[in-house]
Amino acid sequence: MRHLAREKIDVVATGRNAQLLAQLPVSDRDRFVWDIAEPLNEKLLATLNNVTAIVHCAAFSSAWGDLRHFWNANVEGTQNCIDVASKLGVDHFIQVSTPAVYFKFEDQVSIAETQSLPKPINTYAETKAIAEKRVRESGVSFSILRPRGIYGAGDAALLPRLLKAAATGPLPRFRNGVSQTDITHVEDVVSAILATLKANATGEVFNISGGVALPIEEIVEKACAASDIALRWRNLPIRPTLAAVRLNEGIARLRKNQPEPRVTAYGLGIFAYSQTLNISKAKRLLNWQPQISFDEGLALTFSEPIV
Repeated sequence: MRHLAREKIDVVATGRNAQLLAQLPVSDRDRFVWDIAEPLNEKLLATLNNVTAIVHCAAFSSAWGDLRHFWNANVEGTQNCIDVASKLGVDHFIQVSTPAVYFKFEDQVSIAETQSLPKPINTYAETKAIAEKRVRESGVSFSILRPRGIYGAGDAALLPRLLKAAATGPLPRFRNGVSQTDITHVEDVVSAILATLKANATGEVFNISGGVALPIEEIVEKACAASDIALRWRNLPIRPTLAAVRLNEGIARLRKNQPEPRVTAYGLGIFAYSQTLNISKAKRLLNWQPQISFDEGLALTFSEPIV
């Protein structure tokens, strides 16, 4: 929203957190509170007649949680946004999805959008895949973006979880730290969304990332150094560790309130295996490419205000 305001683009902001909405650089008439798990009421819908495009980037993003929370946010929420898009007859509906739908417990390098999707690794990946299917079958003019590992000022998921884990104990290192991944600064995600709107590349799925395969070990070490966290590694074998983590997950699911384990199988898999995206389709059809290196993005993340 801050980026769009700088570009002088007319926007309407919505979300369920009134306090965060109030901090966005838009007028009061251009923002409203809406929990997308519930249908939008007709009175608010009537105020949106001039909306020509919808960017749907809300989700419950977590490696652990109650199925109801994932379903309400990721499936019902997407369906409610689709319904709004249909009623308004918008020109373009952009669904921000996730590369978690690709994940397998093996190395995957330069994954293309045409790759068949495996059995979902967790409820998050499952519900996001269902949401993608809802969008494809909706009849609205759509594009689906799968940005890899979004970070930046205001990040509440990727780096905060990583840094919290590093601060509370040694992090696992597998296969001598050979695994790699690519992550994406939020400004590059925003520029990809704008490029999608400009290109009007509808009916397509696009991988989005920083475009550089980085050792996970390097990402962790640089993030910890920027946060003054003393990083410790513990070399572990993959399969026995994964078996132990899955056992611990099973125990957690039997406990009251199903508390999230310190390590999940998905989180372990992120450390253990390489996963990088092929972004050539976005470069070709959207005339887009990432502009922010990880070093630059990390500096921005820790120097910019949250709002």
